[in-house]
Amino acid sequence: MRKFSFRGLSAAFAAGTALAAATGLFSPAAHANNVIVLNSGEATLSLIDQATHQVVGTVPTGKEPHHLMATPDNSSLIVANSVSNNLMFVDPKTGKVQRWVENIEDPYQIGFSPDSKWVVTTGLRLDRLDIYHYDGRDMTLAKRLPLAVMPSHMAFTNDSKTVFVTLQVSGELAAIDLATQQVKWKMKVGKVPAGLWMTPGDKYLLIGMTGADYVAVVDWRNQKVVKTIQTGNGAHNFRSLADGKHVAVSNRVASTISIIDEESLTNVGNITGLMAGPDDMELSADKRYLWVTFRFAKHVGIIDLSTRKLIQTIAVGRSPHGIYFYDRAPVTAPNGA
Repeated sequence: MRKFSFRGLSAAFAAGTALAAATGLFSPAAHANNVIVLNSGEATLSLIDQATHQVVGTVPTGKEPHHLMATPDNSSLIVANSVSNNLMFVDPKTGKVQRWVENIEDPYQIGFSPDSKWVVTTGLRLDRLDIYHYDGRDMTLAKRLPLAVMPSHMAFTNDSKTVFVTLQVSGELAAIDLATQQVKWKMKVGKVPAGLWMTPGDKYLLIGMTGADYVAVVDWRNQKVVKTIQTGNGAHNFRSLADGKHVAVSNRVASTISIIDEESLTNVGNITGLMAGPDDMELSADKRYLWVTFRFAKHVGIIDLSTRKLIQTIAVGRSPHGIYFYDRAPVTAPNGA
């Protein structure tokens, strides 16, 4: 099995650092607590000071960085460069590059199982799922699993036994057994399924239907869509509002965000007046502000959740996608799902 070290500095790191120095791109404050935004269309990440809301630096990445994920100990933030076939590790506070891991093929989305034993990457371009053992330091490839067509987002059960993956072109949800690295089942769920969210107690899976205008509610134990929740065109991705009750879903085509009650499974309000293509979201530590990337507008927005109004926009790079900041409200539901 192939082992990929999280410690070794690669030639790509040296080249990237030299490029940043030569171009003057990398200029984060040494002790800042920056918002990190991935600009998928121009292979950079933008650093935004949380206090001033000013862009304080830009760092080159690999090609097409779409999603990011913090390591379980929160010491690093992993940027998945899908076309460059590598992972870039940065300091989650400052955005400063720590190291690179090469030969991770087509890492469109990346996730850690709740028990931190597995790292899963979805290959949107290569139609497969890669499963790695993780020992807290290195990752070793366990299985490359063909999974057509266009596997994108994922969610885990709280016991870390199963990972669910949406298949955008075939309109399916796949359930993969992590112990055996085999597909347990697949089921049709709708047109262009994307983001996944597990409700408290692992009761239901919510799926954003980017090819439609609703969220599908799946009883995954019985492999059945039990309800649809009307949201807006292009329902795409989720972010917990960290109150144990509500989750936000971005509607990429309608350019709105819907708030879903996780118990009643209803849409309890829409945030309108946004820029084009809301996508990934982050929540401030005080739970007052929701930050969102506008995929089609080269901006990040800040929403005041008390009024559900967009109060500020910040210009970043082309096609902003993933967003993260170190000082944030918890992502998970109360049960850890």
